[in-house]
Amino acid sequence: MSQPTLNLLSFKGNMRILHLTWFAFFLSFFIWFNMAPLIGVMREALNLTDQQVKTLFILNVALTIPARIVVGMLVDHFGPRRMYALLLVAGAFLCFGFAFADEYEQLALMRFLLGFVGAGFVIGIRMVSEWFPARQVGVAEGVYGGWGNFGSAAAAMILPSLALWFGGEDGWRWAIAATGVLALIYSMVYFFSVSDTPKGSTYFKPRKSGAMEVTSKGDFFLYLVMNIPMYAALALLTWKLGPGNLGMLETTTTWFIYASLAGIYLFQVVRIYQINGHVFHQEVPEIERYSFKQVAVLDLAYMVTFGSELAVVSMLPLFFLDTFGLSPASAGLLASGYAFMNLVARPGGGLISDRFGRKKTLLILIGGLVAGYFLLGNIDSGWPVWLAVIATMTCSFFVQAGEGAVFAMVPLVKRRLTGQVAGMAGAYGSVGAVTFLTVLSFVTPQVFFLTIAGAALLTLVAVFVFLDEPRGHMHEVLPDGTVQMIEVS
Repeated sequence: MSQPTLNLLSFKGNMRILHLTWFAFFLSFFIWFNMAPLIGVMREALNLTDQQVKTLFILNVALTIPARIVVGMLVDHFGPRRMYALLLVAGAFLCFGFAFADEYEQLALMRFLLGFVGAGFVIGIRMVSEWFPARQVGVAEGVYGGWGNFGSAAAAMILPSLALWFGGEDGWRWAIAATGVLALIYSMVYFFSVSDTPKGSTYFKPRKSGAMEVTSKGDFFLYLVMNIPMYAALALLTWKLGPGNLGMLETTTTWFIYASLAGIYLFQVVRIYQINGHVFHQEVPEIERYSFKQVAVLDLAYMVTFGSELAVVSMLPLFFLDTFGLSPASAGLLASGYAFMNLVARPGGGLISDRFGRKKTLLILIGGLVAGYFLLGNIDSGWPVWLAVIATMTCSFFVQAGEGAVFAMVPLVKRRLTGQVAGMAGAYGSVGAVTFLTVLSFVTPQVFFLTIAGAALLTLVAVFVFLDEPRGHMHEVLPDGTVQMIEVS
């Protein structure tokens, strides 16, 4: 029987796929967060206001909400090999557009579109779940997510120095463009180096496309409710950009976007009914059922773990710069400590979850997250810098280990829907980021940290009350009608 240990020094078999895939994710995050460590220089070069900077932070995560849902559906249908290569190519050219934008409007548009790159995470979740058994999937997904997430820390550590190396007032532009070049090259490497499944394995696809399958009437309505926050987050962003706040959108445009979001949601409701309307007329066979409640709770857990990470990684370099009066390079380097923990914390969360129970692990880690953000909420200029960095890294351990624990469960819900389940959880991460960054635009960083702590406390209750420990097997039906049992515990 497989044990939850991996030979990370190996580059053969499924370990080869894992290493190639986490590096694809690493590059997507390297691009996605290439703005944060350079924002201080950009603010001076382009004369950006504080509100314009905070708006760029929000725009950076906004498109990821729908992108992760759409990419989750596409990866289930077309496979992760093609989807990851395509995403890296698209991200490279969007990166070039951002690097050489001259006006704030162009800068904002490119930053918004670059949120698409954040959907890459979903692709690798499906790839890794195809190559690793249940007893290893938690730690494998943790390595994938943790080492890939380190791309944001690498950007914070490398890009300020790279900008200085290029030199001149456009050094930051060339540093950002260089990240796009890397992604373009690696897209070809990845496409020609991996396969979607091990030889002889079946790649299970959803029976219908356009919405997630559910298996009961209660799950149908819960699915409708859980879609609302994703549209609400986009409406919140629209309001923030509208005439009553930043004034980047005219009144007519703002109301058009509101109406469009409402229309798209109603269209999705119809599509969900078209795919799942049969649950109102006949019972789904027991062998086909799964509990959507699991998906809903994991969505909330990822909102306060990864959502808070996205928000904090975006603002932390500027927080250290303004709070302690550091240079941009020093602030970026110290702030990278938050994301640096991804290297060990996220795989550690997956490993602990594999060995000691998935619900118990998630409860402990979210509890630590609550305490960690409460601690960060008390940091001010009177703290020694070294103590602030230790507090930041302690908090980040629980945040990123919690992410690992969430995605130790995601692949165990329903195999053929793994991309969509991962996509929805990932979208909720972006919902959390948009929400928390919007809060930040109105309050001090200390209140921002305390707000995250409060949201995490509510999520802790939801995990305790509603989440079930995965047990036994899930079942999938092969094209010839044969039932395949996939172990989940």
